[in-house]
Amino acid sequence: MKNILKNSVLVIGLSLLIATPAMAASDCYVDYKAKQTESGLKLHYGVMKLKGDACSNNGKAQKVVSKRLAKGGWKLLTILSRFDKSGLSKRQANAGAYYLRY
Repeated sequence: MKNILKNSVLVIGLSLLIATPAMAASDCYVDYKAKQTESGLKLHYGVMKLKGDACSNNGKAQKVVSKRLAKGGWKLLTILSRFDKSGLSKRQANAGAYYLRY
């Protein structure tokens, strides 16, 4: 019985070690709100694709999103949520021109 338990723990542990890098490297998506104030206040809602560490680290996600938006003159207000590919279709219409733009 002890050997079965040891083997089970070993198999589970090895499975997690193998799966963890693959999960960390997977892509994800965020929806966000951004603003521009150069010529009056402009706001937009958008959807952006992220890769790797940014998917599992809030701070990194904010840095990546902020940096990409800044190239277009936008400032990140907030990241609303992080999701996988299955959440894209229900957000596409609301994001309009900012759907996967940055």
